[in-house]
Amino acid sequence: MHHETTMEQGPPVERHYHDTIALSGRLSIQYSLNNQPQSLHGSFTWDQQNDHIILSLLSPLGQTLAVIDSKPGEAVLTQSGKSPIMANDVDVLVSQALGWPLPVSGLRDWLQGFGKANDGSPFVAHPNTETTRFATQDGWALSYVDWQDEAANIGRNRPRRIDLTRQTEQAGLVSIRIVISDWQTSDPPANTQ
Repeated sequence: MHHETTMEQGPPVERHYHDTIALSGRLSIQYSLNNQPQSLHGSFTWDQQNDHIILSLLSPLGQTLAVIDSKPGEAVLTQSGKSPIMANDVDVLVSQALGWPLPVSGLRDWLQGFGKANDGSPFVAHPNTETTRFATQDGWALSYVDWQDEAANIGRNRPRRIDLTRQTEQAGLVSIRIVISDWQTSDPPANTQ
C-alpha cells in the first residue's frame, strides 16, 4: 500500500533502523555540465551490512555503470572499463568520478527515513505528518514524497520515494529522485503484539 504524503496530523508509528538491508529501485538525476542541463535515469541496488555499503548504479537496460564500495574511511568506485578509484571520503570520490554529487554517506540513514537536520538535531520522517521535509547539514533538501507499509509490520511505514536537491558549484542545481521498489532486511521483525 502506498501513502502520498499529506499534512494531516496523526500519531507516527515507531520505525526501527535496520543495520542490514538490501534495497533496489529507480534513480533519476538532473544536473548541469558546462551550463548545459543533463539528466540520467536508471536503477540501483543498495546492500548494507552495518557500516559497509555496496551501491550499484545501473543503466535503464540493467548494465552496471558504477559500483561504489564504502566502509568507514575507505571507498572504492569501479566503472565499466576503467581502473578502480579509491579515496577516504565516499561522497568526495563519487562527486569527482561521476561529475555530480550522490550523498552515499547520508543515504545510509535517509533511505530509512532517519538523519540529522541542518541544526544537528536527529530527525525521523513520518508519512501524514509535517515531518516529511528536511534540510541537512551538508546542504541537501530532502522530501519524503511517498511511503509504503513494511511487509512484516503492517501499519509501520518506510520511505518509497525520496527527492533530494542541492545547489552545487560543480554541477549547478542537482535534483535526485529515488524510488525504492524492493526492501529486504535480515534484522528480526519487530514485535507487533
